[in-house]
Amino acid sequence: EVGSTALTMAEYFRDVNKQDVLLFIDNIFRFVQAGSEVSALLGRMPSAVGYQPTLGTEMGSLQERITSTKEGSITSIQAVYVPADDLTDPAPATTSAHLDATTVPSRGLAAKGIYPAVDPLDSTSTMLQPWIVGEEHYETAQGVKQTLQRYKELQDIIAIPGLDELSEEDRLTVARARKIERFLSQPLFVAEVFTGSPGKYVSLSETIKGFQMILS
Repeated sequence: EVGSTALTMAEYFRDVNKQDVLLFIDNIFRFVQAGSEVSALLGRMPSAVGYQPTLGTEMGSLQERITSTKEGSITSIQAVYVPADDLTDPAPATTSAHLDATTVPSRGLAAKGIYPAVDPLDSTSTMLQPWIVGEEHYETAQGVKQTLQRYKELQDIIAIPGLDELSEEDRLTVARARKIERFLSQPLFVAEVFTGSPGKYVSLSETIKGFQMILS
């Protein structure tokens, strides 16, 4: 099928031409759907949510071929459809297990007019380790995520009784989290089409310092 054919071509350029290959897959969910349809035609008993029982094996056989060798490399950027926005659905969950990083859009942030509407709690990266990005970057990122996670946990209280029912510490957390949301919606080049504001480059070191000022 299409997925295996594209990957075989990428392997040819990597192994024979000794090149570095960038492979785009849109959408990996179609690979899952195709496997599900074939499985149904073969009369196999479906697993959870109607997916084929061999979902994990099929996904692994494709994803594990996307790798580097001494001759070259294959790097893949994949679009992943998430049924009903449920990240625990077997299809996106099985896919994300093989990905080095994920960027998860948020309808809630888009509704607030915050762009790029990327959820920092659901998005992940295996590169976010202290021995890779440095201790300062790592600790700052963890502090931001902890603040946003606590803010998320307080949403129900904020929505009904209101901020007055929160402790002083929680009110401070909410204030910091809202500043972080706005800070993440700075005039980025990728968001120009949504915000109408021209993009502006900000260095990584400045970004880290900005987050530290909000958290302190």
